[in-house]
This record gives sequence, C-alpha cells and structure tokens, in this order.
Amino acid sequence: MISIIGTIIAFLIVFGILVFVHEFGHFFMGKLLKVRVEVFSWGYGKKLIGFKKGGTDYRISALPLGGYVRFAGEEDYDKKERSPDEFMAKKRWERFLILVMGGLMNILLAIFLITIVNLSGVSVPKYINEPPVIGWIEEGSPAQKANLKIGDEILEINGKRTTTWRDVEISIGTRPGKIITLRVKRDNRIINVKLKTEAKTKYKMGYAGFLGRIYTEVLMVSSGSPADKGGLKPGDVILKINGKPVYFYQFHTLIQNNPEKELEFLIKRGAEFKVLKITPKREGGKGKIGVLTRPESEIKKYGLFKAFSQSLKENYRMASLVLDFIKKLVSGEASPRQLGGPIEIAAISYSAMKAGILSLLMWIAIISLQLGIINLLPIPVLDGGHIFVLIIEGIVRKDFSPKIKERLMQIGFAFLILLMIFAILNDIARRLPQGWESLIPW
Repeated sequence: MISIIGTIIAFLIVFGILVFVHEFGHFFMGKLLKVRVEVFSWGYGKKLIGFKKGGTDYRISALPLGGYVRFAGEEDYDKKERSPDEFMAKKRWERFLILVMGGLMNILLAIFLITIVNLSGVSVPKYINEPPVIGWIEEGSPAQKANLKIGDEILEINGKRTTTWRDVEISIGTRPGKIITLRVKRDNRIINVKLKTEAKTKYKMGYAGFLGRIYTEVLMVSSGSPADKGGLKPGDVILKINGKPVYFYQFHTLIQNNPEKELEFLIKRGAEFKVLKITPKREGGKGKIGVLTRPESEIKKYGLFKAFSQSLKENYRMASLVLDFIKKLVSGEASPRQLGGPIEIAAISYSAMKAGILSLLMWIAIISLQLGIINLLPIPVLDGGHIFVLIIEGIVRKDFSPKIKERLMQIGFAFLILLMIFAILNDIARRLPQGWESLIPW
C-alpha cells in the first residue's frame, strides 16, 4: 500500500513539474507578445481549485495527465474580425514562438537540472567511458556463438564508431533480436564479426553476452560479517580473488560457490593495494560475506561553467539517442516493446525518489528532454504539428482552411490515443507473470 501511494506521489511530482514548465513556456511567450490568456490549467477536466487574475483563470483540474493554456481566439480559424490580443490575430512568427516555447522550456529544464546534478557531484561507473575492450563473455551467449574473444576491442557497430562502452551499450541495447556487424580489433588485426542479439529483461533490450573489465566496489559492509572480520571496508575495489581477476558480474557467483572456503582478496584502497583473507559463511547452501556492491564508480564534480558545458554535451547525447531510437522504431530496427507509458514512468519516478534528490532531478531531466523533443515533432495535435502547419502556410503564403486543420487534429488525436493505449499495454505486459507477456501481440 505504501509503495502504491509513493508511486502515485512520485508520478504527480515528476509529471506536475514537467507539465507546469511546459505550459508556462506557452503562457510566458503569449504574455510577452500581448496575447490574452483565458485559462492556465494543470490537469484536464473539471476545475477543482483556482483563482482569476488579470483576465486569466488559473486552475488545477481533476485529471492530472497533462495541462493546457487557452489563448483567446486560438481555434477561431474562420473569424473575420479579431481583437489585437487574440492568438490568431498575431503574425505567424509570433504564433511560432508561442508554440515552440513549451517544448523549448522542457529542453531548457533538462539542461538546468543536469547542470545542478553536475555541480553537486554525480557518481558514474568508471568503465562506461573507457574503450570497449571485452573482459568477459557469457557461456552460450550470442558473443560466444559469434566467436568473439576476451581482449577484443569493438571499433564499430553497423558502421558506427564506438569509442566507449556507453556507445556499445546504446547500440546493442536498441537492437534486440537483430543481426549486427561488429568491426573488431584482435591483436593487430581488424576483423568483421556478425552477431544476432537477444532480447533480455522486461524492456526487451538488446543483449550480446559480453562486458568490459568492470571491477567491484564495496558500498557497505555488514557489522560482524565475514567481510567485516576480514578487513574489507566501504570504498575498497576488489581486483582479484585467489590470484585471478574477478569482475563485477562474476563476483557474487564466485562467493556463492565457495561457502566455508578461505579466499584471498587483492583489493585497492585509495592508492594502496592490500591482500585480505575472507571465508564466506554458508547461508541456504550458498556462500555470503555480507557486502553491498556496485560497479567501480567515481564521483564527478564540476565548477559552474564546466557543469553547464557537460550538461549541454549530455543533453545532446540523450537527444541524439531519442531521435535515433525513433528512427530505428520506424525502420523496425528497435522493438516497440521498449516503449514505456505512464505506469512505467510512475514506477521509475518512485525508484528515483527513493534513491535521493539527485537521482530524482536526473530522472526529471531525462523525461523533460524526451517530452520536449517529442512535442516538437510534426505530429498533429502536438505543438510540433501546429508548428509544421505554420511553416507550410508560411512557405505557400496562405492559411489552410479550417476544415483541413480540423481533420489534421482529428487524425493526430486518434494517433495519440492509440499510442497511449499501446504504451499502457506495454507497461502491463512487463508486469505479467513470466510467460503471460506472450499474450501481447508485439
């Protein structure tokens, strides 16, 4: 019950901020250009509370799944005489600015929030920006079947350069169940390897079965546990066990498989290297040493100008990823099962809220950027659809008839309803018991 309430609260916080910022963009630009604003509403439907000031009805409405700003005369396409403060009385470039400002405000919010996170200090896995050299291959995985080797460096995927593990994860993750071509450096040779990815996790992400040399960092040590008795401390990075390199994805399996056997750990503590002896205790037939771990990470903290420039780079990267995913979705390279709807957004919002304020700010930034980009695409009903019509009207120097505009909006509305139903069904499918998701036809 607590988690349901928490999920609802998190969703309202995240969505409330996004909607307010978006609609405020329209409102601000409209006021700046002296357009009369009749309604500024958070939510749709029946008015719950509000007040009126300066001719504008500010309100909170019953259905918290969006919001709107209603300008005077904005849908009176065939009106002959207009007041100078009506939306349709304004020049096309003025209407363009009012329409574009909603999505632009969401993009600016993403840049601002990630700048704040960068100033505060962000923890990032160390391997993510390292060259993509394979350090582990899963038995029976697509990587093993394709005869990839430990030590191979991935230079390109489907002709696109991959300089870091982040590039590789994005490229493979967005291509589930697809044949891809990897350009690989092995010793001093360059070879091409074809590999068919699998679809893993409830999000149907592409999976190849290889990872980099990701070391294990200790986050927490339970008091009185074998790790505590052996001298392991938070911040220690585990490099080897019994003389062999052990990476993050192997660590817990190795511990579980060696109950009551003394293990020799080589760890890095700051600039020092230490050897510790730890014997996992047996619990439920498996070995445990009492630690909470994560991939080796580093805190990146920036000054104001660097934090801002890094935010611009990160937002550019994420925007490119969103547009690339849309392109792959249209071409069939990406799976529609990767789309998330309001249920998934609410669930992740709750997880981000529990993880702390910086995680929540980062999540709001990610969703805000996506909302801003998608809202500016030329889809009828969305701002981008109206902007597209304005641009075409500007080129031909003639307004479309009210009937054509009405038909475009009807088509766009139907498309959005179908997309929302699709996304919600995707969310439901992810939460069905194993095997039941096959009932969903995509």
